[in-house]
Amino acid sequence: MTRLGKTMAALALGASLGLSTAAVAQTARDVKHDRRDLRQDRRDRRQDNRDRVHDRRDLARDRAQVRRDRRKGNFAAAHAQMRDVRADKRDLRHDRRDIRHDRRDIRHDRRDVRRDVHGK
Repeated sequence: MTRLGKTMAALALGASLGLSTAAVAQTARDVKHDRRDLRQDRRDRRQDNRDRVHDRRDLARDRAQVRRDRRKGNFAAAHAQMRDVRADKRDLRHDRRDIRHDRRDIRHDRRDVRRDVHGK
């Protein structure tokens, strides 16, 4: 093999090692990013579940207040309280939607981690 051939072979080997090292580093960054994203989505889901519990409690309290106001004949207060009931229902609906989106994001992030780590 000539000196030029040896040099070209060494350069080709060095380039392929450099590219494979870069690919491994990129995969490691992807896994780290996906795991961080997974933690954030789980934290968001826990927070949404806590919000949902509080909204249910508020909804029950507001409904009880509406019943009390109607029983006492205070229909104006019952009407005002019904606005709160509608707002609590809307909040519950938004929380359910957020939880559904977080579950989907968690499922996709798990899939991405599996693909990055195991190559599947």
